Amino acid sequence: METQAVEIIETEIQLPETMSYNHSRLIHRLSLLLSVYEDRYDVLPELEFELSTGRLKPDVALLPKQAVDWELDIVRFPHPPVTAIEILSPTQAMDGLVLKIRQGYFSSGVQSAWLVLPTIRTISVYLPNQPVTTFNAGVLRDPATGVELALDALFG
Repeated sequence: METQAVEIIETEIQLPETMSYNHSRLIHRLSLLLSVYEDRYDVLPELEFELSTGRLKPDVALLPKQAVDWELDIVRFPHPPVTAIEILSPTQAMDGLVLKIRQGYFSSGVQSAWLVLPTIRTISVYLPNQPVTTFNAGVLRDPATGVELALDALFG
């Protein structure tokens, strides 16, 4: 009797990330607080981008103000946002988000990225080839966009 070798291949099914309550709340609050800049920027939550480094989807993105065409929609925006905002969720690793910022966003032309850490009520602002600036009180100032954001309004 002849024996036959069988190879068992394990695969892991990648399910879409489930958004937590606080994560969703922060996306909403960031969008509201940033709406004061709508004369200069489109504030777009959960928009997927098709960039030179691949598909990336920040929690909130700031793009230069675009003309609205309701008859032509874009599923994956082909140009990088000015600012990409990521919120650390309970199921994510911080190292992964920093890598996404440094290698994904900045390599594609994003000018600034924010990393929001809800549990310690902190936002770190990343700029290409510059040290990280961390805000845990007062007013966040993003030199790439001129955007200012009061942290007590966000986390209050």
